[in-house]
Amino acid sequence: MPPPHPSPRLLADIGGTYARFALETAPGVLEHVHRLRCDEHPDFHHTVRAYLATVPADNIEHAAVAIAYPVEGDWVRMTNYHWQFSIEEERQRLSLETLLVVNDFTALALAVPRLQPHERVAIGGGHPTERSVVGVIGAGTGLGVSGLIPAQGGWVALGTEGGHANFGPRDERELAILRHAWKQYRHVSTERLLSGQGLELIYTALAEQAGQKPHAGGSGMRAPEITQRALARTDPVCEQAVDAFCAILGTAAANLALTLGARGGIYIGGGIVPRLGNYFERSPFRQRFEDKGRMSDYVRQIPTYVIQSPEATFLGASAILDTHLQQALGGESAQSVLSQIRRGLEGLSRAERKVAEHVLAHPRQILNDPIADIARAADVSQPTVIRFCRSLGCEGLSDFKLRLASSLTGTVPVTHTQVTAEDSMVELGGKVMGNTAAAILQVRNHLNRDSIDRAIDLINSAQRLSVHASGYMGVVAQDAQFKFLRLGLSCNAYTDPRLHQLATGVLQQQDVVLVISSSGRTAELLEVVDAAQARGAPVIAVTVGQSPLARRADVALLADHSEDLETHVPMISRILMLLFVDILAVGVALRRGQGSEDELVSRIKALEAAPADRALGVRAATPLARLSSHAR
Repeated sequence: MPPPHPSPRLLADIGGTYARFALETAPGVLEHVHRLRCDEHPDFHHTVRAYLATVPADNIEHAAVAIAYPVEGDWVRMTNYHWQFSIEEERQRLSLETLLVVNDFTALALAVPRLQPHERVAIGGGHPTERSVVGVIGAGTGLGVSGLIPAQGGWVALGTEGGHANFGPRDERELAILRHAWKQYRHVSTERLLSGQGLELIYTALAEQAGQKPHAGGSGMRAPEITQRALARTDPVCEQAVDAFCAILGTAAANLALTLGARGGIYIGGGIVPRLGNYFERSPFRQRFEDKGRMSDYVRQIPTYVIQSPEATFLGASAILDTHLQQALGGESAQSVLSQIRRGLEGLSRAERKVAEHVLAHPRQILNDPIADIARAADVSQPTVIRFCRSLGCEGLSDFKLRLASSLTGTVPVTHTQVTAEDSMVELGGKVMGNTAAAILQVRNHLNRDSIDRAIDLINSAQRLSVHASGYMGVVAQDAQFKFLRLGLSCNAYTDPRLHQLATGVLQQQDVVLVISSSGRTAELLEVVDAAQARGAPVIAVTVGQSPLARRADVALLADHSEDLETHVPMISRILMLLFVDILAVGVALRRGQGSEDELVSRIKALEAAPADRALGVRAATPLARLSSHAR
């Protein structure tokens, strides 16, 4: 029996028709599984509240929701239903520490490796190739498509919208169905047919082709009745409709297998196929799956399975939540920082407990407050705040804030969202800011402490700092010059190609060169590195990984990003480079302020007031302001 969770975890599977909920009390142990109709509740929040009112647990801290929507940011707008909501707002309204919202088929895909043999049924032949790509497809209110890629002993799930790919007919019957669909839809996707409404559309098309009138056969027949009549073999048109549905699904599944190279198998979920039972095994599905012309031998070797576990999506959502909670504390524990504080309250001194209660009451405010404000609000001394942080295993306030931030940002996915011409100005602004925030989080998760320490030590001990950049990164070099000059360090910024060569010609061994490049491939900057190292001056590079500059530098600080610098003006990459300059500047300020706290504070205040920051409009948003608050 697995050990129980410290508190039950709320799991949800939200579709266009039903919302299913469960409490996970231990890994894989689900209790109080309920299903609520979406149309009986006005919105997501009221549905969750309705479920929670039926269960005894009142100490739920973490939740994971699998939903029929391509989750890309904070705002969720369901594809096949009218619900929409803010993830962060719902987290606060439900008094949760963690609320993860993921695509339902991403969750279903991550459940596949956890399925027991009796929780799947093989349809046809084929044998899976171990540790190979797996495809997942399933029809319900819509058509979900996903996949799994093996990586580093685990799996990476693909978030796709493959259900919206164009439908292509394979025979005269399907061509008639397509012509009927064209009467209603200009773009007929596969989902238009492989869904509950799609089955109804298929039936209507075939009834019309058979000459049946609505009053005679009921062209308005609902999907459950069509399925029931087909299984009972009481209505030939219903049988034809379900057979056509299964055949179209066979083609879609084969296309997915070929697209992904899914030698690990294709798994079929959703709300329709698992209910067909033996009928599906006798249907045209597998025959159509293997009918791929020259690639028939290839797909014939790929097995297809129907997922029989009704809790599969819950298991996948649970796996995603568990991974997040482990990462929130660097893999040390499945508890968030706030959970750790609550459970350790009794063991704290009276003064430290005041700090703990203040953190629990204002967790997000703590991230930006300097130590003096935290101590004043908790009515304790500043050393008490530090002792509280160390009682949690943190090195100090800065380390505590980083761990707290990781725990609180579970609703922020690290993704890049494409801006389109159809976006409103609000959507455009949200995407640009979201992409930048996601890139910062991604870089933060991969910071190398040793590299940062070494770079700060080199700059701090340098006789002179020579900063080199070109093009759009020139403003970053100028920002670095202002900051380091205000720290009392001799510093020059060079952005002109002719000056790069002249500046390196006068370098000495006591000097340090800082090269800033968003591509790491600029020829003139690589020449700067070679010339500096030839004269014995160490080189620090702020650039992207796997680049010539990163490989040649003595110390590389990596700011990987998703921008295509060949076709786009640098935006995200420029912000990342500025952040690294801030980190280095604050680090040098800390090194130089060890002998005098007053001097340290004055230097950092000077940095915060730097004209370059004001000109760039980034002072209030950069880590410099936050880190300097930590120091104070």
